Amino acid sequence: MPSRETGASVPGRLHVLHVAQPTTEGVAGVALTYVRDQLERGWDVSVACPSDGWLGYETRELGAGVSWWDATREPGTDVLGESLRLGRIIARRRPDVVHLHSAKAGLVGRLVLRGRTPTIFQPHAWSFLAATGATRRAALAWERYAMRWTSELLCVSESERELGVEHGITGPTTVAANGVDLSILRPVSDQGRKAARFRLGLTDAPTVVCVGRLARQKGQEDLLAAWPKVRARIPDAQLMLVGEGPDRELLERQVEPGSGVRLVGNRTDVPLWLAAADVVAVPSRWEGMALAPLEAMASARSVVVTDVTGIAESVPPLAGAMVPPGSPDDLAMELATRLEDPQLAEDEGWSGRAHVEEHHDAARSAADLARMCLRLTAQRQRRSLV
Repeated sequence: MPSRETGASVPGRLHVLHVAQPTTEGVAGVALTYVRDQLERGWDVSVACPSDGWLGYETRELGAGVSWWDATREPGTDVLGESLRLGRIIARRRPDVVHLHSAKAGLVGRLVLRGRTPTIFQPHAWSFLAATGATRRAALAWERYAMRWTSELLCVSESERELGVEHGITGPTTVAANGVDLSILRPVSDQGRKAARFRLGLTDAPTVVCVGRLARQKGQEDLLAAWPKVRARIPDAQLMLVGEGPDRELLERQVEPGSGVRLVGNRTDVPLWLAAADVVAVPSRWEGMALAPLEAMASARSVVVTDVTGIAESVPPLAGAMVPPGSPDDLAMELATRLEDPQLAEDEGWSGRAHVEEHHDAARSAADLARMCLRLTAQRQRRSLV
């Protein structure tokens, strides 16, 4: 077990505490971008998160203080214990601003803080989208109520903000589109694609890559249902599922022997997997603003995505194809079309790269957040003088 806490607060500097659960995939990637930017600004930055993902270790390497916060991903019977543990971390760290990432941190963090410290909540996709029936109604009721303890809501897309308003979640809100690091995610030549496949131990054959948590939200089940139709048109095509999650066993049972499908687990070399791809599939059933298509476009890869909130507004028509969620037939047709026509996929990849350069540079989103933190801190200082 790692030590409970690293890094001491620095008096006189603006101190931002990021609270995150989950600690891998897109949410962690966005949080890491913000932490890096704020450290480069000379701020005092700390992170509270579980120790079972890469986020805490990566941010610690950057120079952030890290407190290990024991918390599960889903709401459960230990919310009280999670609240007590987070409360102790906040009392020790004494941050000027607390930034809560995703639903679980948003739940526990706002129960602990109750507006006493400037509090930013970033849903990274609304929690009620993952629920049905009474659970959905409870999630909605909570999000509406908790806005009284939210200094500012940070949405990753205009559609995420609009969806919140439609469901009665209103209050001060900023939209800062997710961004990607364009210095890490770069286009490669055909030779570079072949080299990436060689390094990963892949056959040099038409390749589809899907990056994301193995969970219902991400739609890999639909992708696997589509895959036999793709293979019927391109017999040597291969599909790589990059990521880990609760649906792994379910998906493994869906994979037929000899189908060209591999589940490769969590990887720290995602740019290499994107470089190996001809097409990147993003079959999500809901999103806030998915990082996977942005990362694929930054790598100049054609994308086949679903027409859901948080993807539709980030993927331009010339960057690939958009299909209805939960539609394996449409997914298969669009994937096969691009594998059969490499020039089409190449042209779409470059269109996507141009779009990301213009609209989704991570530095721009980080600057938006930095301005928000400074504004919230100034507002608090003015109130304390009244």
